[in-house]
Amino acid sequence: MKKIFTAPSVEEAKQAAAAEFGAEAEKISFNIIEEPKKSIFGKIKGEAKVEAEYVPSKADIAYGYMLRVLISMGIEDAAIEVTETENGAQFEINGSGFEELIGKKGELLDALQYLSSLVCNKIDRDYFRISTDSNGFRERRKQQLEELAVKIANNVKKNGRTSALEPMNPYERRIIHAAVSEIEGVTSRSTGEEPYRKVIISSTEKKFRDGGYRGGKGGKRNGGRRDRRPPKAHFDITTSFEKDYKKPKPEDSLDAGLYGKIEF
Repeated sequence: MKKIFTAPSVEEAKQAAAAEFGAEAEKISFNIIEEPKKSIFGKIKGEAKVEAEYVPSKADIAYGYMLRVLISMGIEDAAIEVTETENGAQFEINGSGFEELIGKKGELLDALQYLSSLVCNKIDRDYFRISTDSNGFRERRKQQLEELAVKIANNVKKNGRTSALEPMNPYERRIIHAAVSEIEGVTSRSTGEEPYRKVIISSTEKKFRDGGYRGGKGGKRNGGRRDRRPPKAHFDITTSFEKDYKKPKPEDSLDAGLYGKIEF
């Protein structure tokens, strides 16, 4: 983005460029083409002419987009603090009424994160990771999901019945998977298609109709004699919906980190 600005002074020309580009003057490259001249009587003649070039970073583009959206929503005092990370940026968003709009599950934060990622990553193919938060909401939501995962997993261990959680986005599903992976005797997987993809938690131990669990190979009954009768039937309690979508998706891998490429 390059443009020539004229003003009574060089400094005023630079300020005009900063205002039009919506960026700090320090982030703009200036080339002074012409400066005002003084006559022999000390009077200023002509104007300053400055060529300004601004190449916004992806963080700047995301910042500008979020700010415009928030202002359009009526959050006039929106404040966005940007912290650069290794391959992206963290945006801490606040403003009067903003926290009330986030929602129980952070839908507004997710939407801003997703849309700003699309906007800023149109520049080139080098992916820039955007993450959004507000007053510690992400950490509180993470704790809630971890507690939910532990509760459901313990119920599954107790009764042996598979349990399906409500649909979640990739970020939240990874939190559930990570929590379940720390609990012995249960496992988790994701099934379905977005935006209805959900986590299924199931027991790794087979339970028979008499309520007992199969602990090891070659169990004995009737005073130590091996029971030669065929084992009782184990019924598959997987729903037809789950069977249709058993194939795991890469975004649910625990190795992918808490934030996938585009999270929503």
